[in-house]
Amino acid sequence: MSKSLQVIENLSPGRNLDAYVASVSAIPVLSVEEERTLAERLFYQDDLEAARQLVMAHLRFVVHVAKSYSGYGLPLGDLVQEGNVGLMKAVKRFDPSVGVRLVSFAVHWIKAEMHEFILRNWRIVKVATTKAQRKMFFNLRSKKKGLGWMNDEEVNAIASDLNVEPAVVREMEGRMASSDTAFDAPAGDDEERSWSAPALTLEDHSADPALQVENADWEQDEQQRLVAAMETLDERSRDILVQRWLREEKATLHQLAATYGVSAERIRQLEKSAMNKVKKAMTLVA
Repeated sequence: MSKSLQVIENLSPGRNLDAYVASVSAIPVLSVEEERTLAERLFYQDDLEAARQLVMAHLRFVVHVAKSYSGYGLPLGDLVQEGNVGLMKAVKRFDPSVGVRLVSFAVHWIKAEMHEFILRNWRIVKVATTKAQRKMFFNLRSKKKGLGWMNDEEVNAIASDLNVEPAVVREMEGRMASSDTAFDAPAGDDEERSWSAPALTLEDHSADPALQVENADWEQDEQQRLVAAMETLDERSRDILVQRWLREEKATLHQLAATYGVSAERIRQLEKSAMNKVKKAMTLVA
């Protein structure tokens, strides 16, 4: 599947989404016979060129599915990229002898990757962690008739459709309606709202000057160990961590991929490897 991946990376939805959509829309749709022939070549002969053609012919469908999730406030390019991963997984597992079109088989894999991405990135505080909660999350968004709170009749109807208790529906509705709140008072905010910040409602346990000094020394030590750990990384890995975690305006995977001329998935791998190295280095220094 590596050749298919390289072609998709060259198109790169993260660089110019409009150009990407235009490019994949221009790829001819496969007929039933063409699709079956390619699928059989891949399934029985492990023909990677057939896999590439199957993937390329269905990229437009991934864009179509990604647009249906635009209401979550996440970049469409990132959703398309995740959906492309699901498409390649589906192509790899597709059995032409089953007698269904690839698009019918692939939609599950495409949506599964997008769902995972949405749940990882939609909120800082996760709204759905178990399988049942994830099902509720996506079904509830599609079944709600308006933006306001549901009445008892709507709650009972949805609970019946999803085979859950009404209280479960209410709980998930509350989670989805909530928003992430800054722990500290936003800079430049008015005085009345600033005093409502969660950080200012907690009991102050640092009144002891000795404790304050100790905490300051600990923070300084943590910063020094972090700096030392970052110095153990190569220049590219260090820049990726800085751009992704230490800047006020964090760079996306696709922006860094464009900078370094690699795929977004490769940037993700480098980021994960660098994080592990930093954690290990900080532990050794401690």
